[in-house]
Amino acid sequence: MVPRLRDRGTNLAASLHPAAPHALPAFITAPGETDTFMVVMGLFLVIVMLAVGVFFLRLHTLPERIAHSSQKLQFEIVAVLGLIALFTHIHLFWVAGLLLALIDLPDFGTPLRTIASSVEKMAGRTPVEVAAKPDVQPDAPSSHGS
Repeated sequence: MVPRLRDRGTNLAASLHPAAPHALPAFITAPGETDTFMVVMGLFLVIVMLAVGVFFLRLHTLPERIAHSSQKLQFEIVAVLGLIALFTHIHLFWVAGLLLALIDLPDFGTPLRTIASSVEKMAGRTPVEVAAKPDVQPDAPSSHGS
C-alpha cells in the first residue's frame, strides 16, 4: 500500500516546492522511495503481453487444430500453410489453411484402389496389397577391389 503524504513524514513535505499543492495524489512518491504504482503497472504490462502472445499463437494455430481434431487428409498442407503465414505475415496463407481445414476433400484413393483390385480379379491376377512392403535384405559386402 502506498503511504499518504501525512504518513511519509517530513521527507516528502520538505522536498515540496512552495508553489506545489499540499494534497498530492497517492501515486506520487518521495525521492528515494520505491514507486509501487510503476512496479505494479510493469508487472501488469508483462502479464498482458504474455496473454496477448498466447492468444495470438492459439488463434494462429486454429486451422491446424481444426484439421487435426477432425482427422482431415489435408492436415499436413494446413500445417505448412500455417507456418508459412506465421513466418511471412501473409494472412492469405492463414485464410487458405482455415478454408482447407473446414472443407472435406473427397477421398479418391479408396474407390480407385477398389476399382483396380476388381479389375485385377477380373483379369485373373491376384491383387497386390499396397500396404505390404517386401522384405529387403541388406546387400552383402562386395568383393570389388578398391
